[in-house]
This record gives sequence, C-alpha cells and structure tokens, in this order.
Amino acid sequence: MFMIDPASLSPKDVYKFLIGSILPRPIAFVTSIGEESALNGAPFSFFNIVSSDPPILSIAIQRKDHIQKDTARNISLNKDFVVHICDQENIEKINETAASLPSNQSEIEYAHMQKAESAKISTPGITEAKIRIECKLESIITITNDEGKPTCDLILGRAVCFHIQEELYKDGKIDAEQLKPVARLAGDNYSKLGEMFSIKRPN
Repeated sequence: MFMIDPASLSPKDVYKFLIGSILPRPIAFVTSIGEESALNGAPFSFFNIVSSDPPILSIAIQRKDHIQKDTARNISLNKDFVVHICDQENIEKINETAASLPSNQSEIEYAHMQKAESAKISTPGITEAKIRIECKLESIITITNDEGKPTCDLILGRAVCFHIQEELYKDGKIDAEQLKPVARLAGDNYSKLGEMFSIKRPN
C-alpha cells in the first residue's frame, strides 16, 4: 500500500483524498436567514450525528480563501437553522441551490422551493424534504490550518423539533426504503441507498 503524508499534499489534494475515501456521505440541506431576511439554503456533505442525549448534529462548512460562507455567518448571527435530509425526489432542486448567488438573494426562491414554517425557531425550512430538523446553535468551532488561518467552521446544532412524513414513521422507526436518501461521493457523483444487509452484533 502507498503511505501518504498529508503534509506532503496540497490542501486541494488532501480534500480530494478525503472525499474519495470517506463515502458515501449523508447530505444536510441547511436553511438559514441571511441578509435582508433572505431565506438561504445550501447542501453540505461534511455532516453527521454527534449525540442523541442531547440530540446534537454537526455540519462542517469549509471556508473559501479563509472567508466564512453565508450559512456559517447566518447561523452565527441568528443562532438557529434547519437541517433537511436529501432524497431522490428533492436532490435536483437542492443541487440548484449550490449556485453562487449574492448573500441577499434566496436560494430557496431561485430553486422554486416552498417554505415550511418552523415550530420552535425563527428560520423556516422547505416542504420538499421528507425529514427536517429544527436546530438551535450549540456552538461554533473555528478550525485553523498550520499557519493559523481559519479554514472551516464546525457547527454544532441542538435538535429542538423533528418533522417527518407520516408514512415514513412506524413504531418509532423510519422506513429507509421509502425515505430514499441520497449520499455524496466525489466530484459530481451521488449514490442511492443501494442493497441493505444485516450483521448481528456479538454479545
């Protein structure tokens, strides 16, 4: 096997190695309130569960040229946001929101999505998602490189309200086959749920 020292690679090549190795990655579509009260939306695949008690989610938002992205800045200012699970039915519209738009222009309007009012926070979600999670900001951790320059904002959000389509939720469990989640691979590639199998844990 090759042995590669990350310090010998450029940041771009490290990024390519990581996104090509750690996959498939779940995608969080995040809505936040931006400038002039615009409802911003953006997808992030550096996303996962941190804790269930309390329910904490993590989203790592990479900076470009060390400048904080709109979503991270919005969350830092307004202290809440909504996470949506990406699925086969909404991924095309969600992909449209990755376009570079001014911070005062709504990606939700640009992609012709519909707002869904939240129950416990000020930021709306979208109706196109089968699952959405209202979150309040728990903390933001700024990641810096070896030169001390900020390169990433790690957002920790506390889930305060779950919304899920009724037909997906039975006996306290979610039907993954009906959810049809979509995951991120490298480049322009995505993956569907695929074949599932079970392995019993040892006692």
